[in-house]
This record gives sequence, structure tokens and C-alpha cells, in this order.
Amino acid sequence: MIKSNKNYSGRQWVIIAFMCLVGLIYIIRLFSLQIINESYKRSSESNVQRRLVQYPSRGKIYDRDSVLLVYNEASYDLMVVPRQAKNIDTLSLCRLLDITKEDYVERMRKAKKYSNYKPSVFFGQITKEEHGPIAEVLYNYHGFYLQTRIVRHYNRPIAAHILGEIGEVNKSEIKKDSYYKQGDYIGKSGIEKYYEDELRGTKGMRIVLVDVHNREKGSYHGGDFDTLPVPGKDIQLGIDAELQAYGEKLMQNKIGSIVAIDPKTGQILALVTSPTYDPNLLVGRVRGRNYSLLLQDTLKPLVNRAISGTYPPGSTFKMVNGLVALQSNSISPKTKFACRGTETSPIKCTHFHASQVDLANAIENSCNPYFWEAYRATLQNPQFASVKEGYNYWYNLVRLMGFGGTFKTDIPFEVSGNIPTDQFFDKLYNGVWNALTVRSLGIGQGEILVTPLQLANFAAIVGNEGYYYPPHFIRSYYNDTVEIDDRLTTRIETGIRAKHFKEIKSGMKQVFEGDHGTARWSKIPGIEAAGKTGTAENPHGEDHSLFIAFAPVDDPQIAIAVIVENAGFGSTYAAPIASLMMEKYIRGTTDRTWIEKRILDIDLINHPQQKKKQ
Repeated sequence: MIKSNKNYSGRQWVIIAFMCLVGLIYIIRLFSLQIINESYKRSSESNVQRRLVQYPSRGKIYDRDSVLLVYNEASYDLMVVPRQAKNIDTLSLCRLLDITKEDYVERMRKAKKYSNYKPSVFFGQITKEEHGPIAEVLYNYHGFYLQTRIVRHYNRPIAAHILGEIGEVNKSEIKKDSYYKQGDYIGKSGIEKYYEDELRGTKGMRIVLVDVHNREKGSYHGGDFDTLPVPGKDIQLGIDAELQAYGEKLMQNKIGSIVAIDPKTGQILALVTSPTYDPNLLVGRVRGRNYSLLLQDTLKPLVNRAISGTYPPGSTFKMVNGLVALQSNSISPKTKFACRGTETSPIKCTHFHASQVDLANAIENSCNPYFWEAYRATLQNPQFASVKEGYNYWYNLVRLMGFGGTFKTDIPFEVSGNIPTDQFFDKLYNGVWNALTVRSLGIGQGEILVTPLQLANFAAIVGNEGYYYPPHFIRSYYNDTVEIDDRLTTRIETGIRAKHFKEIKSGMKQVFEGDHGTARWSKIPGIEAAGKTGTAENPHGEDHSLFIAFAPVDDPQIAIAVIVENAGFGSTYAAPIASLMMEKYIRGTTDRTWIEKRILDIDLINHPQQKKKQ
């Protein structure tokens, strides 16, 4: 056996040193975790923390005169964390919330489906009055807590279709924008929808400590980790609240719409659709039930007829054809055409007046044969190689006047109406057609469809003598330096010379002033106005009553279009309503109480036979 002479005693110091080093590392690490780095401490405290989303104050909405239209009210959501909701008296909670046991089970099922560990809305939009009794006893229901929310309140029961409403986000909206979580609210229609990004603001977060009884015990770390919400922007609309309310009053018990525009800016002064509803009906927990009732209403109060209703424009379109004929040199203001009243062919006249008539007299008397002849003269003008070329000339100018398309501003769900193309007629008539084939377009009938908004914009174009600003709602961001979209303040030219509009204005003035003017009974004493009546054929019932106008003639402050469905002649209802609206806006009041009373007393919905008595 061979003995080793090596001495290993020195290695023990190496091992001892290594163990000391490892021990020192552990001590330093523990010191760091427990004293310096508090993340683990915060993690251990998480089971007594509650993260409360701080919802920002949604931006308020004002009218053009700074009248408050929409503001916020405090509301509360009862939140639940399903994993924590154990050993509670569900029956007493059901009685507290006035829900059934089955409803409780269904709500809890939805909460668990969302997350068993994250809070979600169990019972939403609790009012200030309901909050107190619930908050007093909520410590008995572990896993439940109240979170402050904001709900909208509408200061007056007007302008529901303009302002729109907010509702809970759906899955597609959450997927589209990560800002939103289940239970959040978002603008669903109108201004609330279009300006959602500006109105909503930015959320904040508050972390609080709670005890074993689910009661708040104060801020976590003195609020060092809290973030403040950023309020949404307040916005000011061009709407005149008084004019809007007056228009809705005039349209009670009637079906139709009113659109009034400031010709100098394109700002919409009033946009009335009737029947309408109180916007407060779609606020809070009653929203779903009320929305269902409105949806089932046969009068369709949810439909915004002012921007999505389409109608044949009838005689209100005659000035369009007159302008195109003048611009193409197909007629002059002094050109005259014969009219034999009801015996005129191929289009008869519905009015009895002297013959022959020039442009101004034709507008005053709303002479169908004159405008058919002017339309035919345009399509058959020798400068065009064919009727189709003449038609396309007409089509392009009509489109430049705002018909057959949308304005693409802050007016959601606007429809384009219809100005038929030459390809449409090629297909309809196998490529063989002429001016006579499409003659109904000369008097605003046939395939032409327009919206009340487009008609009001056309009235503004005539008042401005050839240009317009895109119709829009917003006036400014209230008390803010942010400017509105440049597109809304860009002047749009129609391509028709101003002198031709002067001729049209002269004729439209005679509609009020002339001895045979179709709106002479709606003349506004002391205010020089220009207008045009229209009676649009309706294949589904009585004709529609139409009127467009602007005032004062030489310095237009308001342009307007009125449509009363199934009401007959334009002079009967649409014209007096438009004149009352213009007087109200310009003077701030109306003096012709006898006309106002007649309009207010008429019920064309429940007693449609009343129109025959007028």
C-alpha cells in the first residue's frame, strides 16, 4: 500500500470562503427584495388592493350661443370579481338590486365568462338616489364593489338625432380600439359617435386598499401609483337651440323634416326630423327597453329623415334646370315658352297663368311646360354632339350643386340620393333614348331623389350666388385652441356664373312677392325672402309638400328646406313652416300668430283628413 504525502488542509479555507460568499449573496438578495425593491411587497399586498378605473368627464356639448345641450351626471356600476364572490346571501342581494334569482345567475355567468379573476359590470348605471342604500350594506357581499361612472344628460328634450346617444361597447368596438374594455360606453350615433375621440377623454387609475369586509381603507402608497383622468373636449355646435326647439314644435303630429343652414359658413342651424323622441329616453338602464319600443314604432322615430330620407324634389328642382340651361346658353332670362295649362303636352301645367312666360314668371308660377322646354333645350343644344353629351353636361353641373352624393362632413349616416347616369338610361332603354324619354327629370320627378339636407344646401347656393360651404354641425372646440377640419371651411364653387343666380333669385323673390306667387300667403312682413314651392309625386300615397327658401335676399342669414310628407301642395304646409322658421331666426320671435296657430293645430298623423280642409 502506497501512502500519499499530500496535505489537503488548505482546501477547507477555500470551501469555507465559498460558503461565506454564497451566504453573503443570499443576504444581499434578501435585503434587496425586502428593503430596497418593494415589487414583491406590492405583489403580496395585491390581494387587498382594488384597481378602480377613473373615467374622465365626457366633453359637454353647447349650441351656437353657448347654451348647454349635453352634460354629465354621476352614476355607479356594481362591479364583481367572481372568484371572490363566495358565501354571500344572494337572495338579499337580489332584493337590494330588485332582480330575480335567475337574473342573478345569468349576470354571474356572463361575469365568469369574461373573467373569473378580473372585475366586470354586474349591475350598471345605478343612480345617485339608488347608490346610498346599496353602498351602506355592500360590505356584506364580498367580491362586489361600486365604481363611479358618468352618464349623459340632455338639458332639453330636443335634437335627439343630432346629438345621438352613448351605449355599452360591443365586441367589434373593443377589438377595433384597445382603449375600450367590457362595460365601457361609446358614442353610438350622431355627434356623440362622430366626435367620440374628442369627447371621451383619457381614463385614469386609482389603487385603493380594502379590508376583509370589502370596505375601502384608503389609497395605496398615498396615491403614488394613481393616474388622473383627462377630461374630454367640450364642443360647440352651429345649432340654434331655440330654432331647433321651435322647428320640432311646428312639426309635431306631422311626418317630415326641416333643415336650416347658415349660408355664410355651412353650419347647420336646425335639423328637425319628425316624429322624434326625447334623447333622455336612451340614457341609463331604461335605454334598452326604450330603444326597443322606438324601434317597433310604426312611425319610425329613430329614422333621421333630414339626412336619410330621399324624395323626388318636384318643383324645387326647377331652378337647377334653369341654371344649367342658362350656363349652357340654351336659354336666356328673356326666353319665353308657351303654356296652355292642363292641355299642354307632353307635360301639363298645374297652374293657370298668362302665356307666354319667361324665366322669372315661370318660377313665380311654377310652370311645368317652361322648365321641360328649358331642359329639352339643354339636352338638344347644338353645341353638343348628341343628347347623351348634353345630358352629361347637365349631370355634371347638377352634381357640382351637391346632388347625387354626400358632403362627407360630420353628418353620420348621410345618404346620397340619386341623379341617374347616362349608363342607367342606356341599360333601361337598350341604348335608345332622347330628351322626351327622360322629360320628367325636367320638373324634378322621375328617377331623381334628393335629401332635405341637399335641398337646404341648394337654397344656400342660390343665396350665395354660386358657392357653398359643406354643411356641418361643429362650430368650434369650446374654449380650446384646436381648430376644426379645413374641409369644413373650404368654399366650394359650382361652376355656374353668379349672374345666372341673380336671375333665379329674382324669380324666387316673386314666389313671395308676386301677385301669382305660390307662397304669397307666407310672405314675411319686413323681411325680403326668396323661395320655391314644390309638390312631389308620391307613389305610396298623397303628394309631399316641399319648400326651399333663404332670407334676407341680399344678405342671406338662413337657407332652409322643409318637407311635410303626404301633405299635398308645397304652399299649404311647407311654405308657412319655412317662413315661420326664417322669421324666428332673424327676429328671435314670430309675429304671425294666426299662421303659427294653424300649423300647430294641424294633426296630419292621427287626422290626415285635416289637410283637405285647408
